[in-house]
Amino acid sequence: MTTLQYTANSTGLSTSQVGAVLELLSQGHTVPFLARYRKEATGNCDEVQIAAVEEASLRFEALEKRRQTILLSLKEQGLWTAALEASLLVAPNLATLEDLYLPYRPKRKTRASQAREAGFGELADWLWTKGTLQPAKVWTAEAYSGANDILAERLSETPLVRSALRDLCRREGVLRVRQPRGHKGENPFSDHLERNELLRLIPGYRLLALLRGVAEDHLKLEVEIDPALALEVLERSAGLTSTVREAVRMAARDAWKRLIHPSLEAEVLTEARERAELQALEVFAGNLQSVLLAPPLGQKRVLAVDPGFRTGCKVVVLSAQGDLLEYGVISPLEPHNRSAEAETRVRAWVSKHKVEAVAIGNGTAGSESFEFFRSMALGVPLYSVAESGASVYSASAVAREEFPDLDLTVRGAVSIGRRLLDPLAELVKVDPKSIGVGQYQHDVNQNELKRHLDRVVVSCVNRVGVDVNTATFSLLRYVAGFSTKLAGQVVEHRRKKGPFRSRQEFRQVTGFGDKTFEQSAGFLRISGGTNCLDGTAVHPESYSVVEKIALALGESVDALVGAPNLRERVGPLKLPAGPATLADILAELERPGRDPRAASARANHSLEARTMADLKEGDVLEGVVTNVTDFGAFVDIGVHQDGLVHISQLADRFVNRPLDVVQPGLRVSVRVLSVDLTKKRISLSRKGLEK
Repeated sequence: MTTLQYTANSTGLSTSQVGAVLELLSQGHTVPFLARYRKEATGNCDEVQIAAVEEASLRFEALEKRRQTILLSLKEQGLWTAALEASLLVAPNLATLEDLYLPYRPKRKTRASQAREAGFGELADWLWTKGTLQPAKVWTAEAYSGANDILAERLSETPLVRSALRDLCRREGVLRVRQPRGHKGENPFSDHLERNELLRLIPGYRLLALLRGVAEDHLKLEVEIDPALALEVLERSAGLTSTVREAVRMAARDAWKRLIHPSLEAEVLTEARERAELQALEVFAGNLQSVLLAPPLGQKRVLAVDPGFRTGCKVVVLSAQGDLLEYGVISPLEPHNRSAEAETRVRAWVSKHKVEAVAIGNGTAGSESFEFFRSMALGVPLYSVAESGASVYSASAVAREEFPDLDLTVRGAVSIGRRLLDPLAELVKVDPKSIGVGQYQHDVNQNELKRHLDRVVVSCVNRVGVDVNTATFSLLRYVAGFSTKLAGQVVEHRRKKGPFRSRQEFRQVTGFGDKTFEQSAGFLRISGGTNCLDGTAVHPESYSVVEKIALALGESVDALVGAPNLRERVGPLKLPAGPATLADILAELERPGRDPRAASARANHSLEARTMADLKEGDVLEGVVTNVTDFGAFVDIGVHQDGLVHISQLADRFVNRPLDVVQPGLRVSVRVLSVDLTKKRISLSRKGLEK
């Protein structure tokens, strides 16, 4: 099997699409560039499909690398044969490959190898081939025991046997949850004890919870199979007939219990864990994308608040561009209760700076602070802003560089305000793992987690586009084709020589070569530059197409930018661009620099419900989705504790995947089902309340 065939089979794409994507990726093209500017070449593959091709090709490379390692090992041991190589070359996956190699794998001394050294191999062969006949010579009980060990190992290393039993374990394996020997009493995972079910049906999030219990020595997991069924499958797959000697059947039972079951138990648990981790990564990636692409408020003057009781509320005023204008501390809440003084200062700031919106962090004291500002009736909209990760930013090198003389809490307030203005531009400064939208993120492979999340950030940044003259280093480093070093070079060039006036000036930046220009130019925008197309997503390589359109319509290029109904007017023209590329160019000209993010929205929290104790069963409230998991969605309803809408309560219809119906940042109406003050749990429902 070739890379092309394997990848096409894995992704469901045509071989022509896969071949084109693989070729373009090998030439150094980035995923965002291919998805946006090479649609004809890839057969209209989107970012998800291109990433899937890349992932599948990497898996095939790993499979091929292992295949070559095995072949080399066989040759070094003098065990290579043409027939064995032929079987290894057609192995479609890693499990089959390892099954074929298992009998030849160098291993430490085993009971079977010791029996062979003792000369019991002859008896083992006799028992295997002669059925019910008596051997030609008399053997001792020790010999029969050794022959049993040899036959058991032979059965356990037979590829057809392992494959059939592996399928059985996957299909019929029951995961039994026990307490480790010697452990008694309650533990954080007691609810999971004795919850035995088919391994293939266990939701990924629950399996990760169980595995965490194992890691913390609170649980023990076993994959159980009906022994009679296992032996039936073993004998059938090994070709053992009904007339075989009982000695061989004894060896089969020994092989299953001692050798095969422990090995396959570990395998299927590992497979299940990998599936669960992949699900968790996909949920995290989907949540992160929703958060990064949350609607920006846009360029408005904002008063931002980092709430607090004992230390007061840290308040900052930001310009429409997010620059810090003024800051201070007010103490309207307990234990200080200086609300009159606080109101006077807030009104002064609002008047002085002509504040257009207020952003209030949703952490500790967030609900009380929101109520205080609402009571003032300032005449400007109030927004509750998720502050997860703000403290991480406050203590980061980026924050220290931006505000070296400010306290951490003031930096946090700045971050809250900027998150309202432009969530994407601010959140790229924070490690995605700190944004608070993950599911068992500490239980998954951390390298895979970083790779998945970095890909999401790159996708979001390039989907929105970047103003090269205002973007921070943190934002620029995610532009397609950029490296961390180049992002720094662009910022330094801008500092020394002033703003860029055209995309062609990018080439003056040290390290900005032709390939980087090709990959990044379309995602970098210049407002008010010398060429009006530099402020759009039209790639410089397509400027000539726009010029031909302008010439054919008898208008200037400037007149085309923002012109309505271009698609109808251009319809009959023959132009040097494929249909997908041309459609993108015309859509961009009609709505130049359009932001794919929706308009900003806010939830109106109930005035009566300020704490969990205020909630009553049946209350209908408005809230904002803060996190989505495989089992449901968490919603901030303004009472300090997020409520859970279980997957079964997310909609009036069956929901297979919560992210299909809700995303972080979505404003929703919910009904209170129950409140558990002791466990601090709120159960909510959206049934009958979907909009």
